[in-house]
Amino acid sequence: MVKILGISAFYHDSAAVILIDGEIVAAAQEERFTRKKHTEDFPANAIKYCLEESGCSIDDLDAVVFYDKPLLKFERLLETYYAFAPKGLRQFIISIPVWLKEKMFLKKMLHEGLADIEKYDKKKLKLLFPEHHLSHAASAFYSSPFEEAAILTIDGVGEWATATICHGKGNKITLLKEMRFPHSVGLLYSAFTYYLGFKVNSGEYKLMGLAPYGNPEAEDTHHYIKLIKDNIVSIKDDGSIWLNQKYFNYATGLKMINEAQWEKLFGFPAVKPDGNIEQKHCNVAYAIQKVTEEIVIKMAKEAKRITGTDSLCMAGGVALNCVANGKLLKEGIFENIFIQPAAGDAGGALGAAQAAYYMFFDQQRNKVSPNADAMKGTYLGPAFSDKEIEISFKKHKANYNKIESFGDLCTAVADLLDKGNVVGWFQGRMEFGPRALGNRSILGDARNKEMQKKLNLKIKYREGFRPFAPSVLIENSKEFFDLQVASPYMLLIADVNKERRNTLPENYNDLDLWEKLYYERSDVQSITHLDFSARVQTVHQETNPRYWQLINTFKEKTGYGIIVNTSFNVRGEPVVCTPEDAYKCFMRTEMDYLVVNNFLLAKTEQPDWENREKWMVKFNLD
Repeated sequence: MVKILGISAFYHDSAAVILIDGEIVAAAQEERFTRKKHTEDFPANAIKYCLEESGCSIDDLDAVVFYDKPLLKFERLLETYYAFAPKGLRQFIISIPVWLKEKMFLKKMLHEGLADIEKYDKKKLKLLFPEHHLSHAASAFYSSPFEEAAILTIDGVGEWATATICHGKGNKITLLKEMRFPHSVGLLYSAFTYYLGFKVNSGEYKLMGLAPYGNPEAEDTHHYIKLIKDNIVSIKDDGSIWLNQKYFNYATGLKMINEAQWEKLFGFPAVKPDGNIEQKHCNVAYAIQKVTEEIVIKMAKEAKRITGTDSLCMAGGVALNCVANGKLLKEGIFENIFIQPAAGDAGGALGAAQAAYYMFFDQQRNKVSPNADAMKGTYLGPAFSDKEIEISFKKHKANYNKIESFGDLCTAVADLLDKGNVVGWFQGRMEFGPRALGNRSILGDARNKEMQKKLNLKIKYREGFRPFAPSVLIENSKEFFDLQVASPYMLLIADVNKERRNTLPENYNDLDLWEKLYYERSDVQSITHLDFSARVQTVHQETNPRYWQLINTFKEKTGYGIIVNTSFNVRGEPVVCTPEDAYKCFMRTEMDYLVVNNFLLAKTEQPDWENREKWMVKFNLD
């Protein structure tokens, strides 16, 4: 029996995963325990959870695997400063002591972090360090249902690589092609994230959500696409890119971009954080999204050309761009596509462990089922007993009602959703990765015309333009969406079916951002984005029977097997982990009801329920 602990840490999205004989037994991000979003800290809490869930001690482990090679990263840092010298001297003086203290002595830091968790025999512990993009590739291929596949990884930067094409077959992964720093699709997209006023490494999904507000017919939108291609990025036929470093500052500076050059090129300055978004900003967002889609599709075609396989696996932060994924699916380049749901650095912990298990320990893959991946719906985090839940509620003198029959609970919640209420829904094991998929979710009625506005402004306390995703029964997904495949991880965009849409006015593209947003577009208004798209989660009885039963009960009541699903948190806060996290979030928002396992709580029955200030916590804005 081979037991492996995978770790990602010290950059962002720290996480831990444990594999036993190749099975993913437990996985969690450190942010969920410490409540520090995207934390880079050593994942001590996540490791403790993984060890407890698996019943292992550190001495039981065959290996601890870190998700990249720090010495290669250090080499890249030195060579980059040397190449750009004397530019970047200030950043070099700041960063080198940090690298020497932390990154160069990573083994020592890992040993110290593990020793703080429990005593173990340091001499017996095997530490392994696969390359960053191999960790991404492994997390996608070994978790997929494919015996053989092309593997495409795209992110900001690992050690040197920024994108790779690999070939996976059986238990082996072979690197075929890579693109190297400073030329990076992830860093290009992050540069536009910064330019439009959002936070790098967390605000990229806001940029993706803003893009549909751009006017595809506007002259300046076409002009922006041309400016980007003529000045900032050169795109080759194989999807590789060359970035003009005149416009960037990430290689040797303290910022993503050279703001003066961008202002000169586009004609307006970078948006301040939380600054006012105007139509020109939406048009720039549309332009870079289109350019990114073109690059991803060209990379996928190249992956198909050099591997000749029918299946594609994807990972790396750019694989979370579900709009590009949806366009890629429509291109029909591959018959099958699997996207790792924890595609970012958190998933690197999983891939590191899998790369060690299959390649270092040379273990054979179990027979792959064509319809089932290894991720177990991503429900790999902690679950809580009824006793633990009641203890949390009693601590806050909460008023709650336990409904013994889950069927009765579903009937009650379906009725609440039908009446326009917002319900916090907390069930079973927490999801691994950035998406809430029905175990740590906030739910609403997709038909409700006011639901998007209510969720953004009164529950999530975030930008009003942000779209919401639907959870739809897999059996009913084709009734609502032009989607011929399952999308269990909310990583594919699909169009709302034409028969569900309303006719738009002729001047629709000329309306301002907010007029567009509140124009009634379909009979499932709250999940229909400006361009009639939706980021779909198909819900499957096999992987989440409780969530499936709730939506099916809602369907029996209303005829609609679809609801709004957003992650259970407020802006800047990680997704809730514990029943206590859930109750606190419930009390600090205008959420109407909370469900934890079979417990149902009404806001108006809670002590001091009108005093939300009492529960407020200041989180760093994302």
